[in-house]
Amino acid sequence: MQETDTILIVDDDPEILSLLAAYLDKNGYRCVTAADGREMRRALDRHHVDLVVLDLMLPGEDGLSLCRDLRARSHLPVVMLTARGEDLDRIVGLEMGADDYVTKPFNPRELLARIRAVLRRSRALPEDAVSPNGEGFAFGRWRLDLRSRSLRDEDDVVVPLSAAEYDLLVVFLNHPGRVLDRDQLMDLTRGRDAMPFDRSIDMQVSRLRKRLGTDDATPEYIKTVRSQGYLFVPEVQPL
Repeated sequence: MQETDTILIVDDDPEILSLLAAYLDKNGYRCVTAADGREMRRALDRHHVDLVVLDLMLPGEDGLSLCRDLRARSHLPVVMLTARGEDLDRIVGLEMGADDYVTKPFNPRELLARIRAVLRRSRALPEDAVSPNGEGFAFGRWRLDLRSRSLRDEDDVVVPLSAAEYDLLVVFLNHPGRVLDRDQLMDLTRGRDAMPFDRSIDMQVSRLRKRLGTDDATPEYIKTVRSQGYLFVPEVQPL
């Protein structure tokens, strides 16, 4: 690391806060701690934070709500801690925007490995090429309304999109003319754990092509770049 990354640890257990902060500090990270959502927000206002380690079970506002709030305001990476092992809790956490999770009790070395992997992945992602401050995007004969999350054709007919299709289309619209590989697409849509197999991205692309009135044989909007990934071809205009 060229600069020391700052990790914000949010947990209501003082012993866990102390042990994790000492361990991460020993491994080259600067640590800030918080016991609840109020302290977390205060820490974020006062410090430049590179990643948040967030406990699911917190007094007052729980980790899921805090994660959702973080994701609404920023792309700050989040690794969630949970004492629960059920798949439902893991999936809900990931749907709220967490990048990864570790189940308590855990080995600090595992958490360290997860933190390093999430930071590495987040920094490998391309910056948004198009960041609309308005209502949405126009491309080809289509318009995507970000407020209503609706896709409309040139006749103003709404084409329904699943949540996964919408997220994938937004990623492509933010990176037109740039080849994105499967790993980047999974990370940008935050669907890596919800879609654990690389080929699931191919299925989502195929479905999105059909929504846009094309198919895999004649991909007018989303081209396949062999051995590299996918390329969104049309010019994109922010609205």
